Amino acid sequence: MSFREESDDGRDLKKPFLHTGSWYRMGSRQSSMMSSSQAIRDRSISVLACVLIVALGPIQFGFTAGYSSPTQTAITDELGLTTSEFSLFGSLSNVGAMVGAIASGQIAEYMGRKGSLVIAAIPNILGWLAISFAKDSSFLYMGRLLEGFGVGIISYTVPVYIAEIAPQNLRGGLGSVNQLSVTIGIMLAYLLGVFVNWRVLAVLGILPCLILIPGLFFIPESPRWLAKMGMTEDFEASLQVLRGFDTDISIEVNEIKRSVASTSRRTAIRFSDLKQRRYWFPLMVGIGLLCLQQLSGTNGVLFYSSSIFSAAGISSSNVATFGVGAIQVAATGIATWLVDKTGRRILLIVSSSTMTVSLLVVAISFFIKDSISSDSTLYSILGILSLVGVVGMIVGFSLGMGPIPWVIMSEILPINIKGLAGSVATLANWFFAWVVTMTANLLLSWSSGGTFTIYMVMSAFTMVFVYLWVPETKGRTLEEIQISLR
Repeated sequence: MSFREESDDGRDLKKPFLHTGSWYRMGSRQSSMMSSSQAIRDRSISVLACVLIVALGPIQFGFTAGYSSPTQTAITDELGLTTSEFSLFGSLSNVGAMVGAIASGQIAEYMGRKGSLVIAAIPNILGWLAISFAKDSSFLYMGRLLEGFGVGIISYTVPVYIAEIAPQNLRGGLGSVNQLSVTIGIMLAYLLGVFVNWRVLAVLGILPCLILIPGLFFIPESPRWLAKMGMTEDFEASLQVLRGFDTDISIEVNEIKRSVASTSRRTAIRFSDLKQRRYWFPLMVGIGLLCLQQLSGTNGVLFYSSSIFSAAGISSSNVATFGVGAIQVAATGIATWLVDKTGRRILLIVSSSTMTVSLLVVAISFFIKDSISSDSTLYSILGILSLVGVVGMIVGFSLGMGPIPWVIMSEILPINIKGLAGSVATLANWFFAWVVTMTANLLLSWSSGGTFTIYMVMSAFTMVFVYLWVPETKGRTLEEIQISLR
């Protein structure tokens, strides 16, 4: 069955937006006149439009992560918070995200990818309102927890949705838009925080979700989720809309049907089943990459970046912080362009090796600085060198370890365990993000050089992990990836 089939009386096709998006129309005469090049453009525009709409979720994610940096002084002064109370406020988003991550897989499986994003948007809106009207720390904490819960759901659902709708030749680049949007959200929070007070900035944080909710009614649901739920007609209609009305989708339809049929023979997965390579291997790779993404210490390095900027003689921390955000956006944009050209593995290896060298430079700089006079010329040179190392680490992270672990997680997990396994992987990522953030101060007070050495060792291990175990998924359909893992 194809979405292009005409009704007997020749009327235009119409499809309600409940599962497939808005009301789509294609008359038989218009359809027959479409050229193949126009069909390709329509397909690209359709998928790109879907990605741009759901990318509002990661922008919200990034805005939440970046909000605490430009607002710390104003919030602590106005509400009389101590440094530890504000630190708790900042860390509560990670706690809320862990709770959201636990629920994300099951919500996405039972409510659909679009439904779970609607559910994620609501606590985000309520959280920002609670912060903007806060009179004491209790409203701040409640708002931060609500935001974190929504972000935990978004961080799982968006990469999965993008992977399930994207053509195989565009999936890596479109999947990397998730992390690109996160960095854009962080940069926007840094930039707007310079011009508006913290209450207005919280109100501005509502905008991505306010646009996301109505936007979801105009895009298709994931065809693979519809197929898994047995909605055959809606599944084919959704896929036809995504690929273009003049595109033959029969081969892709049959591949998805075979994949769903093979994974639906047994609905319940037992622990003994996880011994099979088709389950334990993608679980190990997906969870491993998302854990190593955090253990390489990016959050710890960014947390300490203001001190490094000061040591390098940069007086304006706001300008420097915005510069870091801009660098992240630019480097992630390059990764988005490269990932479907070079492949996932090579970018991950380049990324982790760049991080390893950069962190080694920072570690050596701090070890030497601790043993020389702060008045010496060498001390100033080492400060600049450590700044170069931090920038190199951020660039390296953004080129691969930032966006690609989420892409690979969404590609390699089998559809029948994707909800549970995806929740576990997302929870592990947020847990280690919290661990790195909470231990950064303790480790840095122990030894700055030692701290960066630990992060360097983890980056080096990441390079080995990718080389030995991470498969290349470039140019293969999700179904082909699953067959290769059996």
